[in-house]
Amino acid sequence: MLSDKLKEELNKQLNREIYSAYLYMSMAAYSDANGLPGFSAWFQAQAAEELAHAMKFYNYMSDRGVRVVLEAVPKPTTDYDSPTHVFEETLKHEQYITENINKLYELAVQENDYATQTFLHWFITEQVEEEKSVNQVLDTLRLIGDKGHALVMLDRELGKRGQPAQNA
Repeated sequence: MLSDKLKEELNKQLNREIYSAYLYMSMAAYSDANGLPGFSAWFQAQAAEELAHAMKFYNYMSDRGVRVVLEAVPKPTTDYDSPTHVFEETLKHEQYITENINKLYELAVQENDYATQTFLHWFITEQVEEEKSVNQVLDTLRLIGDKGHALVMLDRELGKRGQPAQNA
């Protein structure tokens, strides 16, 4: 049985995941408006992934007999200074999510809730991958800058995310 505190914190994390999807949709819209359809596709794929994460929390809580309570989703930022700035903000957000997943895990340990600890292992591993992925794009952007042919090439590369591999 989940403690009231753990129920509350799991529910907060589910809502954070929904906000993450909303934030990434806003970043996709910014990218589209600035002629970067590949960046937009990357953020749209990221948004879909975040909604899948929210559903993992939803299903886990439901399986444990917890009623999910959806909260209002705050308006995300809609303007950024540059493509690099968008990814800097993406990294900050992923670090925030990582911090909250870790706090949830610490609470599950304190409460001796082994099922929740096991459930959260997937998210801990996922956050390592999320931060790595964003850092790789950010490192590339810092090398190439926010204008020019290299940015167009990166845009094309990011647009491949989520597309099926082509058979040769």
